[in-house]
Amino acid sequence: MDAVVEPFKARRVYLLLSDRIATGDLRPGARLPAEPLLAADYSVSRVTIRRALARLAADGAVERRPGVGNFVRQPAGTPISAVDIADVFANLREMGRSTDVRLLSFGYVPAPPPVAEQLGLGDAALVQRSVRVRSIAGAPFSYLTTHVPEQIGRTYSEADLASVALLTLLERSGLVLAGARQTIGVSIAGPDVARALELEIGAPLLSLTRVVYGRDGRGIEHLHGLYRPDRFTFKIDLLRTGAPDARRWKPSPADLDPRPT
Repeated sequence: MDAVVEPFKARRVYLLLSDRIATGDLRPGARLPAEPLLAADYSVSRVTIRRALARLAADGAVERRPGVGNFVRQPAGTPISAVDIADVFANLREMGRSTDVRLLSFGYVPAPPPVAEQLGLGDAALVQRSVRVRSIAGAPFSYLTTHVPEQIGRTYSEADLASVALLTLLERSGLVLAGARQTIGVSIAGPDVARALELEIGAPLLSLTRVVYGRDGRGIEHLHGLYRPDRFTFKIDLLRTGAPDARRWKPSPADLDPRPT
């Protein structure tokens, strides 16, 4: 039983230490506590600690100096892509210009029920489904699955999508993108996503679902994006507004209901 449980314990310690490094709790150049102290802190064996440190070293997050200790490395220098969630379309345009995309799949499939519901499609509707990976400076950071109604998907080709941002293709077809609604959460990497994003299976990811609407309120695009948290961040600027006795934080620019009225 211990032989089965031990790798899971090592992964848990690896993820906890990775998070401490990512959040700055363990700063670049800092020496990690000695293995016995780490083992005591996380209530595991020294073998588990060594396995976790070996994975961190393989990631380039930790430098192991025999006889000296383990040290947090300086960041590798991979740029981090950041988007302002209050200005969806401007950020999408900029991302299309500043990142590279690789198209993994393209085809027409029956709309999955959640997608059909959010796009306002019938039960038998077809959608154009694509899977793309975006990279910055050669480093993959997002795994994007998009669905658009069939009649919209027919306005561009697989070759178009492999070389032109989807937002540009949609606007080029004459569609007016009036607004979007998006939700953000967390997820873990399955086998396909882990391979595409150069991660281990089960690695933590940021998750975003966005539905884009036209002027008539109909859905134009459904996107589900999975992002490496070490290479991608969401940000939003806030303003303090309201009467003195009812002050509150409000996104800037104002957060309006994206559905046309």
